[in-house]
Amino acid sequence: MPKRYWWVILTYVIMQLSGPALRPILFQIFPNHKAESLIYYSIFSFIVGLVIVLLIMKPDMKMEQTRSSWFTSDIVIWSILGVFMAYFAQAIASILETEVFGIEIGSENTEGIMNITRTIPLFAIIPAIVAPILEEVIFRKIIFGSLYKRTNFFIAALLSALIFGIIHGEPEHILIYASMGFVFAFLYVKTKKIIVPIIVHMTLNSISVIVQFFLTPEKIEKIQEQLNQVQMILIGG
Repeated sequence: MPKRYWWVILTYVIMQLSGPALRPILFQIFPNHKAESLIYYSIFSFIVGLVIVLLIMKPDMKMEQTRSSWFTSDIVIWSILGVFMAYFAQAIASILETEVFGIEIGSENTEGIMNITRTIPLFAIIPAIVAPILEEVIFRKIIFGSLYKRTNFFIAALLSALIFGIIHGEPEHILIYASMGFVFAFLYVKTKKIIVPIIVHMTLNSISVIVQFFLTPEKIEKIQEQLNQVQMILIGG
């Protein structure tokens, strides 16, 4: 693995840990706006982290540009197909979680992000744009790509997808996160362009943020109940 990849991973780790580490200082500086100070710092740290990662990955970006253009008909087609593939994989994983393992539908991680976004709408750029770029560069380009050179697709995709799921802090939903990771890895291998899984990841997150931002918790709960009924019909329950 090139040394610059380790610097990217280190940047991501520091970015994730800097918030909790600086929390006492932020609370002292902004005693009357503790929650807001953390949110704004998260926005700042994610954007700074993205800029640093893109600068470190500049040689890789130049290599991809020399191979072909960033946006071609191939990229558009696979990006659209990728969104449907990701939703299908997520639906299958969700059915397995609820019907086989008895895990309730719903993500505390997503709910937490939406609560933050409702407090400060500017935060929406993190899950919709910044996080997908960072995560695809790290989990697909670096981790999956490095493993794929030494193993086969299944092992590399499985390991990178599991890490991708664990890092989101919801081990009970590891199947959903891992299924998404498999789709993203497939798109990366199929197109040989990291921009494709980035676009798909950004699209999924953006749709999730937009839909949940304009829905009340009661409507979200009603939709989840309807999804449960649809799943029962699909599996013949």
